[in-house]
Amino acid sequence: MTIERFRPVTTMLAWRVAVPGRPPRRCRADVPEPAPGELLVRVLACGVCRTDLHVVDGDLPVRRPGVVPGHEVVGEVVVSRAPGYAPGDRVGVPWLRSTCGACRYCLRGRENLCPDSRYTGWDADGGYAEYTTVPAGFALPLPEGPSPVVLAPLLCAGIIGYHALLRAEVPDGGVLGVYGFGASAHLAAQVALARGMTVHVMTRAPAARELALDLGAASAQGAADAPPQPLDGAILFAPAGELVPPALAALDRGGTLAVAGIHLTEVPPLDYQRHLFQERQLRSVTSNTRAQAREFLDFAAEHPLRVATTPYPLDRAGAALDDLRADRVTGAAVLVA
Repeated sequence: MTIERFRPVTTMLAWRVAVPGRPPRRCRADVPEPAPGELLVRVLACGVCRTDLHVVDGDLPVRRPGVVPGHEVVGEVVVSRAPGYAPGDRVGVPWLRSTCGACRYCLRGRENLCPDSRYTGWDADGGYAEYTTVPAGFALPLPEGPSPVVLAPLLCAGIIGYHALLRAEVPDGGVLGVYGFGASAHLAAQVALARGMTVHVMTRAPAARELALDLGAASAQGAADAPPQPLDGAILFAPAGELVPPALAALDRGGTLAVAGIHLTEVPPLDYQRHLFQERQLRSVTSNTRAQAREFLDFAAEHPLRVATTPYPLDRAGAALDDLRADRVTGAAVLVA
């Protein structure tokens, strides 16, 4: 059964990746029609994620030619073709769009590793538009109170930072190193601080170092600088493979480095004694499960996070991507429809 709040306009403003490696193209596009089991969502805000840059710049292989990027969408349901949602409901449209539900990874509760997983803004059109769709089973119910601009970065930057923190296995009260301090890192650092961890930040941007200290980090220094004490765990948020060796070298015995990005530049050769011996670990981070998303959003509701944002109107999405690429964004860039 289809439930509609109203029949929306038939065309919309959207940004498409016509040619990877070139700026996205602003255009008029048809408003998508939700399939059975999907929701049509009017976009209120969409975070600008570094993964969007990787899609636009051609760092990731093309999955959908001419795709509309964007996967940190806060929106309002316009048409529901699924039970459990009605027009007017506020929902989040996250990165993880679908999984098979039947493979060994899905059955083990590790759906983020599903070989048939699909992603918003990569396999399907996302939130750099006035409307988008989402399978109802992968939509995230959102509260009405907080601003859409504040909520948007939580839907990927926040969730993936939370997953990366779990992967780094830092004990509560332990010492965490954070390499790079953008949208995801500044949220993960606050989760760590709320759990009693000491946080040291390594990043190249002076404004980011200032934000880190303002949020409560114990220190903030250059991207490859040594932290003032050994680390129980670390997260590499910057997509810079050259930071893997110094981050591993900064770990204490038994420490873990989690690499949070979907793309990483080439990693230099590692020295076993300096970087891996004494049971240091190097781990990747791959998407997240829906259970982790709900767990993080519950945590954020109980421990309100300070979300640093730079809003852009939707028609300036290209400028937002350029600013993110040039490290001119402190915190998270967010498109506002």
